[in-house]
This record gives sequence, C-alpha cells and structure tokens, in this order.
Amino acid sequence: MSTPLPFIDLKAQYARLKPSIDVRLRRVLEHGQYVLGPEVAELETALAGFCGARHCVTVASGTEALRLPLMADGVGPGDAVFLPAFTFPATAEVVVSLGASPVFVDVDEATFNLDTESLAKAIRETRRAGTLRPRAIMPVDLFGLPADYPAIDTLARQEGLVVLADAAQSFGARLGNRAVGTLAAATATSFFPAKPLGAYGEGGAIFVDDDERAKVLKSIRAHGAGDDRYEIVRLGTNARLDTLQAAVLLAKLEVFADELTARERWAKAFDARLSGKVKVPPRRSDASSAWAQYCVRVPGRDRVRESLAGQGIPTAIYYPKPLHFQPAFERFGSGPGSLPVSERLCEEILALPMHPYLDEATVARITTALLAAVAAV
Repeated sequence: MSTPLPFIDLKAQYARLKPSIDVRLRRVLEHGQYVLGPEVAELETALAGFCGARHCVTVASGTEALRLPLMADGVGPGDAVFLPAFTFPATAEVVVSLGASPVFVDVDEATFNLDTESLAKAIRETRRAGTLRPRAIMPVDLFGLPADYPAIDTLARQEGLVVLADAAQSFGARLGNRAVGTLAAATATSFFPAKPLGAYGEGGAIFVDDDERAKVLKSIRAHGAGDDRYEIVRLGTNARLDTLQAAVLLAKLEVFADELTARERWAKAFDARLSGKVKVPPRRSDASSAWAQYCVRVPGRDRVRESLAGQGIPTAIYYPKPLHFQPAFERFGSGPGSLPVSERLCEEILALPMHPYLDEATVARITTALLAAVAAV
C-alpha cells in the first residue's frame, strides 16, 4: 500500500512553529498563571483585531462558545431556535441543554448553508403552531463558507429574532468586505485542533461588539461572578480557556493569514483537477472560505471511500446523518423526507485531506485516485 497521507497535518505545522510555540509555552510554565493568565487577554485582543470585532471572549470549547450567548440572552424552555439539520450535533446540543427546542431547517443545495426560504417557512409554522416562542437563528458556516447573513439578518429583524453565528469552521473567512466575527450580533468559533485555527486541545471564542454583552459573557464563563469572584450575580458555568491553549493559539495566529492563503491555493488546485468530473465544493463570488474541509459529492460514496483508504488516502464524512435523524434529536424533527437537501447531502458528501501543508504531488495523488474510484463505481 502507498504511504498513508495525513488527513490534517498538524505535525508539519508544529515543525514550522516549534520555536514560537515552545517559547510561549515555557513562559506560561514559568509564570504559572494557568487559568486566565496574561496570554488569554493577549489572545482576545489579537483575535478581535484580526477580524475587526470590538470584543472577543475566549472560552473552553466551541460548544461553550455556542452555549454562552444563548445563556446571556435568556434562551430556555418554551423557546425555539432555528438551525440547519446538516451540521455537527453541538449546534443543536446547546439548545436542548438549556431546555429550549431546536427547529431544524433545510440547507441550500448550492452552498450547503441555511436556506432562507426553508427558514422563513419554519418560523411561520412555529408561530402558527403556537407552542414555542421563536427566539433565535443559528446559521452555520459549513466547511468554512459564510452563510447568507444579509438575507438572514433581514428575516431576523422582521421576526424580532437574535442571530448567533456558528462559525466553528469559518474563522478567517470573509463575506463582502466583512470578516467572520463581525457578520452577526454574536459569533461563536471553535479552536478544536482540526479547525483552521486550532489549539492543542479544546477552545473557543465569542465575538461581539456590544460592551455590556461582552461583560455578561465574561461573567457567565466564570460561574456568573460579578466584580468580585465570590459575588455570583447570574447563573454561570466554568468555561474559561486555559492559558496554555492561549499560548499555542498566539503562536499559530502569527502564520494564520499565510495558512488561509495556502488553503485557498490547494482548494483551487483540487477544483482545477476535479471540476466537471465530480461535484466540487460550492463557492460564492462575494465570499472567501476558510476551507476547514474540502468536500465533494460522489455517487457510491462508501465504495469510493474504501478504494481511497486502500491507497492510503484518508477521507471523512461530514455528516453521515442529518440532525433530525439522530436519536437524541428525533423528537424535534418531522422524520424522513422533511428536509430533503440535508438528507441527500448526508448520503453523498466526502471530505478529502485539506490543510495548508499539502503539495502539488499530494493533490495529484488524491485527485487521480478519486477520479479512478468514481469511474469504477
């Protein structure tokens, strides 16, 4: 068998960044402030500056980055939160954990992101049923491409709903002249190691422009503390980003813009070899993607995947089931056929290796094997 390829090459990235990462980690070990040490505030300032947001509040994971803004807005029992069915379970998980109800919406076949017609229909039907209060919309920037925030914001204003952007996969992307982190009233991202900007463990961040909202989010992440750590002024949790992860992220942020350029380069290289032969990922003329994943749509996906694995080429399926098919969320959905685009995509999607440290020979190897496997199906 050919030499196995990495799906995401964190070893190559560390080889590039080792001096900076090692120095930053050593500083933390020397000063010993492992919780909310100075690197955390430094990182928050750097991240906010990178995307142009007024405030960045770092948290312990991407899941907490989704949960805390909902907590700050008082979302809970009886509330409906509208979100796509074609995404990772954490988006719905945080809603259910607060006692609210996810309302699953279909996605646009051209972009894989929230379909505004399906969203408008879901809001109308929820109001008509009268059992839930529409409260929030949670678009997901799937695979790194921003959702259609102008259209979503228009609908949200008409309906009096708040928008929380799930940008777990899209930090570093842009829509028009605005960066992810500034496209919604609150934006959540993840620093899971496989993300475009990843830590060496869990981590996340929330971006907001409102001063008071930022203050509330910082309180919630530290048990709901007020000006004194033992004065608990609201229900909170322990969602602080640890200082060692902040140190790693500061080092990675030094090359993040360069890595985004590399991701775009390799996405274009995949496009050039695959366009017209398989369904390549969607693009928008007014947006850039962070290329968290490069996902094609192929017939006979499982056989194609098996063929590639036999040649040392790893792949992944994002996602094998839409959320309304997941046992934990079935009671919130309307069953098979209710969200046809999401259901169809889950049968066809296949993620290829995507990271900044690819090369022309590796792209050629992957695409040649993929085309041969598709032809053999």
